[in-house]
Amino acid sequence: MSDYQHFVAEREKIDFLIEKGFIIKSVTENLSGAFLELERIKQGKVEKEKLHILTADARKYFSGILIQQL
Repeated sequence: MSDYQHFVAEREKIDFLIEKGFIIKSVTENLSGAFLELERIKQGKVEKEKLHILTADARKYFSGILIQQL
C-alpha cells in the first residue's frame, strides 16, 4: 500500500469514530507512531477505543481535530 493509501485508511478510521461521537482523550507518541485513546459516553456507559496511527499526515489530521475539540 502507498503512503497516501495508508493515510486515507487511518483518516477514515478516525472520521468513523468521531462521527460515532467519540472524542480524543489522550495521545501517546513514540518511535512506532501515535496511539490515540478515544472515548464516548453512551447510555451512561463509557466506551473506549484505541487507534495506532503510523503516518505523519494522519498525525497532522488528528491534531486539527484535537484543536477543534478544545
